Amino acid sequence: MKTFHSISQFSSQKHTVVTIGTFDGVHIGHRKIISKLIQASDDTDLESLVLTFFPHPRMILQDNQELKLLNTIEERIQLLSDCGLKNLVIHPFDHAFSRLTAEEFVQSIIAEQFNCKKMIIGYDHRFGRNRTATIEDLIVYGEKYHFEVEQISAEEIQDVTVSSTKIRKAIEEGNLALANSYLGYYYLLTGKIEKGKGIGRTINFPTANLVVEETYKLIPKQGVYVIQSKWEDKLVKGIMNIGFNPTVNGEKQSIEVHFFDFDEILYDKKIQIQVIHRLRDEIKFESLEKLKIQIQLDKEEALAYFTSK
Repeated sequence: MKTFHSISQFSSQKHTVVTIGTFDGVHIGHRKIISKLIQASDDTDLESLVLTFFPHPRMILQDNQELKLLNTIEERIQLLSDCGLKNLVIHPFDHAFSRLTAEEFVQSIIAEQFNCKKMIIGYDHRFGRNRTATIEDLIVYGEKYHFEVEQISAEEIQDVTVSSTKIRKAIEEGNLALANSYLGYYYLLTGKIEKGKGIGRTINFPTANLVVEETYKLIPKQGVYVIQSKWEDKLVKGIMNIGFNPTVNGEKQSIEVHFFDFDEILYDKKIQIQVIHRLRDEIKFESLEKLKIQIQLDKEEALAYFTSK
């Protein structure tokens, strides 16, 4: 997949089939649209192209700094690439871009820059300044600027009752089973491993301190989770604690991962965690010894969970 970090960077001699969206989560509903895009590309010999935006438009237009996203932009690129796309355009969304009229957007970007011959879009898609233009307007513009519009009907997507908002709510509540079923993959946390206090090693449960640098990334509800990660083509299983480490009077939230049967030094390495299942709330214990006993129980429960799958 070719990735372009603004609309102006993209150019192709071939005609394209295009869809547009924020695609936060790249969930099963998004994948239904993208699979239609790729099928159309295969059937018509058009280049598949997704136009997405970063930052999220709501962060700009509503000054919504509290909005947390399901994917970092790197994760979104990774997930869209896995879908089999040919081209991804990530445009920096700002107020100036939001002021384009619907026809300016269609003429200068869809028709001229993207050389589009077909658009695939949801039945409720709105676009242009103040999002006033509808799918009916797009069909009219398509006739004027010589591209076909394929509308995904409400009936086609009603069976996928999923949205990024529903997934965010499930993750915030610790309902990973629901969130992962909507995503179609295990929720991801990507970050760098930094050196912690080393307390885990003193009780024979060494942990890796995962730092997610992107402040807009949604971190799951505090608690203990079953996780796994790929390390040098090997799938490593483990448990993860998100919280304040109250047993040792932690002062800020941390994400600590303990991998089973794993001795690699991970400091300063970037890793990706797949968050599979929530085991329990974070608890303050009377002593490190009692914490050690509970972690052993968590490990046994996690291993039993993996065995049951």
